[in-house]
Amino acid sequence: MLSKNCYGSPLGAITLVGSDTALTGLWFADQSRPPLTAAELAQIAQGTSAPIKAAWHWLDAYFQGQRPTTDKLVLQPQVTPFSMAVLNLLEQIPYGEVCSYRDLALQLPVPATKRARYGRAVGGAVGHNPIALMIPCHRVIGANGQLTGYASGLARKAALLTLERTGHLPQLCEMRSQVGL
Repeated sequence: MLSKNCYGSPLGAITLVGSDTALTGLWFADQSRPPLTAAELAQIAQGTSAPIKAAWHWLDAYFQGQRPTTDKLVLQPQVTPFSMAVLNLLEQIPYGEVCSYRDLALQLPVPATKRARYGRAVGGAVGHNPIALMIPCHRVIGANGQLTGYASGLARKAALLTLERTGHLPQLCEMRSQVGL
């Protein structure tokens, strides 16, 4: 049985969803493409399962500028096998570093002749990541080095990358002006 709860982060409310054994969802409550619709989320009871509590502790450490790992957390995104392959690649991006969507596509175990066509599919899988932050989709940038494509907004993406690089979280309004919003 799933339960849900909310975490009040410095960058806005985060929705958490989990079973008794695993975290299945973590996303900014106001993001453009949430993993669950409002109707689906309304069907899930409020609760604080062990995986949700563990996620709160992880988020506390993360937003304090520490480098928490997900080693002891059970993450169980409900995605297609292709999306899972992409999410596995996201988990390999080191803390504070970035890679491009193209770089991810080139790492997929598909014939080299088909990799170029997987760029959009990779973007879709990254954009529909149901466990944001812990599976670090914010670390993916455009091939030109520019910030692009984050369901929770480019200002948040910039703030998260700054937090990981400096250990300090900038004001969201500062980041909005830096990314031209």
